[in-house]
Amino acid sequence: MGKGILDGIVVLDLTRVLAGPYCGMFLADMGATVIKVERPGKGDDSRAFGPFLNEQSCYYMNLNRNKYGVTLNLKAPEGKEIFKKMVAKADVVIENYRPGTMKKLGLDYEVLKKINPRIVYGACSGFGQYGPYSQRPGYDIIGQAMGGLMSVTGWPGGEPTRCGTAMGDVLGGLSLTVGVLGAIVHQIKTGEGQMVDVSLVDSVVSSLEIITQIYLATGRIPERIGNRYESTYPYDSFKAKDGSVIIGCGNDKLWKLMATEMGQPELIDDPDYKAVKDRVAHHEQLKVIVENWTKDQTVDQVADRLTKAGVPSCPIMTIDKIVKDPHIVGARKMFVDVEHPVAGHTTLTGDQIKFSDWEQQVRMPAPVLGQHNEEVYSKFIGLTEDQIENLKEKKVL
Repeated sequence: MGKGILDGIVVLDLTRVLAGPYCGMFLADMGATVIKVERPGKGDDSRAFGPFLNEQSCYYMNLNRNKYGVTLNLKAPEGKEIFKKMVAKADVVIENYRPGTMKKLGLDYEVLKKINPRIVYGACSGFGQYGPYSQRPGYDIIGQAMGGLMSVTGWPGGEPTRCGTAMGDVLGGLSLTVGVLGAIVHQIKTGEGQMVDVSLVDSVVSSLEIITQIYLATGRIPERIGNRYESTYPYDSFKAKDGSVIIGCGNDKLWKLMATEMGQPELIDDPDYKAVKDRVAHHEQLKVIVENWTKDQTVDQVADRLTKAGVPSCPIMTIDKIVKDPHIVGARKMFVDVEHPVAGHTTLTGDQIKFSDWEQQVRMPAPVLGQHNEEVYSKFIGLTEDQIENLKEKKVL
């Protein structure tokens, strides 16, 4: 079925919405045979999430490309038996149900590893498989709030702010992918599988890096500081004539280049700005100095000048510009055109991971509900055409 860097790895994807499907998408894009298992009649919740093309969810299509799609009622005894037969031949199972749901179905890791000791079982949930909060429901905004990200996102004096995209889910999906890949390596080396337990909240907490260290080291509770970074300066957005420009001056060498380009070399040895710690301590007055230089120039003029001088700087790109950018779209292929059997022409987000000897690509569009029932169930576990039709009539498929 699949070809690529994970060719030969078979993944049963029980996930829905974002975090879990994001993991399944990575594995499928890398060439694993990913079989998306959905509820008969309804499917993944995200099939109802907009925007839509010809009544097909772009949300769903973007996260479930390169996957084979089947339907299966895991509550039906026949459905459980079919799933167990699939597990016997698979390498990986991923799910993002609330902890305990798979156990109620009689399909948790303890059961599945007896069927296939090699199975890698990846579970992503709001709070993890154990702990006082494990039974709480979890969505992206819960992960961002409980993980602390919202508390430090936004402007001083403003409300705690959710990131503009579902970073809690994305971080959870990335963590699950890394964990599953690590478990696959272990499986190949030892022949043994294991369970990978990923929490949205844990993933967000891990992403806070220096934020948590500030409190643990100094006792200061980090607050919202806008676009400024706690660890170095000038690393912020600055007002220009036609908007805000980003400057990422991360070290002393870059500061020397920047001060020179600003025509103020005397700032290099000024004790208030000489070292990183000095510039961080005096960030408010330094922002005034920088903006006195940027305010009469356009964003592009500042970004071009500093970039040519060797200082990281750029405009704040809007999506309409990103999807036309020659580097992002042309060279890096971060948006790809795909023909869907119902939606028609679609443009999906490409792969951010590039390999030297194999080019990732969207080999097939996301499946319509149950699209590959006959192909998967006949080839994978040997069901006949009559058996498949009978199971459809019983609403098992």
